[in-house]
Amino acid sequence: MLEICVDDDMSRCTAEEVARLLPLVSAQRREEALRYKHVSGQYCCLRSWEMLKHQLIDNMQLSQSEADERMQEWQYNEHGKPHLKNGPYFSLSHCKEAIAVTISDQPIGIDVESIRPAKEELIARVMSEGERRELSELSGEQKDRMFTRLWTRKEAIVKVQGTGILSFEQLQGLLDESRKTMFDSNDHKQSSALKVESIEKEKYIYSIAYGKLHCFGA
Repeated sequence: MLEICVDDDMSRCTAEEVARLLPLVSAQRREEALRYKHVSGQYCCLRSWEMLKHQLIDNMQLSQSEADERMQEWQYNEHGKPHLKNGPYFSLSHCKEAIAVTISDQPIGIDVESIRPAKEELIARVMSEGERRELSELSGEQKDRMFTRLWTRKEAIVKVQGTGILSFEQLQGLLDESRKTMFDSNDHKQSSALKVESIEKEKYIYSIAYGKLHCFGA
């Protein structure tokens, strides 16, 4: 199971809509939303909760009350990645252009970003040598879109890993590492089934990472 929902109708990002959504979410999510200083952050926090709830109802055949009960209190790992006590796996992301929510029966990560400038200082810190070479051959919007695509793919991977971004340096070889053949402690050959896909829109790009390792024997 893999379900993705993206909402890019940001015309509803208003103080009135925030006021409507606040009493509909869990107390925990309400508190998180109100930590944002601006209406845009509050709206995205609340709307992503609502989108996740609808995904549980539509794709897991949960009733309204069952979905509410499951979402009353999220749990977090040591790096702050949220999860539901009784599943499924889920991931949320938002930017000024869109909100993205996904659920799956296996670890999942999603990241959505507005097309962002490819600043040389940031490229040097988060991109591998090969990625820097690719970006150096582009300019203007093409370069910005390539940078944004690579960034969302890297962030989706650290989300599926459950760590989040621990340092910029962590991101440099991340895409290369995700493609490597790996070996377990018994030297059994493994192939990473982690998949990373990107969807490009006019003003934003989102990427999803999902999957797990499968053993193919000696």
